[in-house]
Amino acid sequence: MPLEQSPRHLVAVFESPVAEALLRLGLEVGFRTTLVEPDPTHLQGTPRPHGDTFVSDLSAAGVTDHTDIVLTDHHRPEIGPLLQAALATPARWIGILGHPHREAPHIAALRDLGVPADEIARVHRPIGLNIGSRTPAEIALATLAGLIADRNHRPGGFSF
Repeated sequence: MPLEQSPRHLVAVFESPVAEALLRLGLEVGFRTTLVEPDPTHLQGTPRPHGDTFVSDLSAAGVTDHTDIVLTDHHRPEIGPLLQAALATPARWIGILGHPHREAPHIAALRDLGVPADEIARVHRPIGLNIGSRTPAEIALATLAGLIADRNHRPGGFSF
């Protein structure tokens, strides 16, 4: 019997091992999944192996108020414009991976684009539950657990 999916939608931005794990595990917990990779040289292969959708532009991802957007790389030069585009959508939740004790490069990138501070504050970082994740699958698991906790209005342990 196929898994019944809710309107929950997970958009992983940037092809990466964490994105692959998010997409795979996201389907298992009931998300419709989409990978956004604006640079085709970063793609590790198509078609998408887990039933998720692939698009090269966030505007084609079908973002609704049921969508959670996770940027899986904080070193890419596109983070400013991609987060600015994400903030202009009705997305329920927006976050970017990154170590909680290091500078968050997305803040400067968004400031440089003229994004107001209150909008920048909508971008979550760090994301996921604080379980000491190290591997891509652990990071994806912690991220999904945090998204589920947030969606269900549970504390979940977002604090670091």
